[in-house]
Amino acid sequence: MESDCLFCKIASGEINTQFLMETDDLVAFKDINPLAPVHVLFVPKRHIRSVNDLTEDDGPVLSKLIFAAKEMARQMGISATGYRLFFNVEKGGGQEVFHLHMHMIGGWE
Repeated sequence: MESDCLFCKIASGEINTQFLMETDDLVAFKDINPLAPVHVLFVPKRHIRSVNDLTEDDGPVLSKLIFAAKEMARQMGISATGYRLFFNVEKGGGQEVFHLHMHMIGGWE
């Protein structure tokens, strides 16, 4: 855990957030500034700064994020209508919190 990382604090429970999903490896919660009717963040509990900091050993973490999003989309009723998964990478790519996280947006009519 990085002591000054917002998402490390959320994932560890130091900052109270309502989790939509929690496993041994990740948490999922609603984005506080949603871009869509459904906007969920999937955050690994282990601190990884950015996509640029991933190693080949992190492959299972990425797989778990994607499968968690697939399940969350089903639970939220958007799997059939469609959704978007994405990562913002570094400041120039829109990353604001420097802890790897994946966005899931959807829910438009």
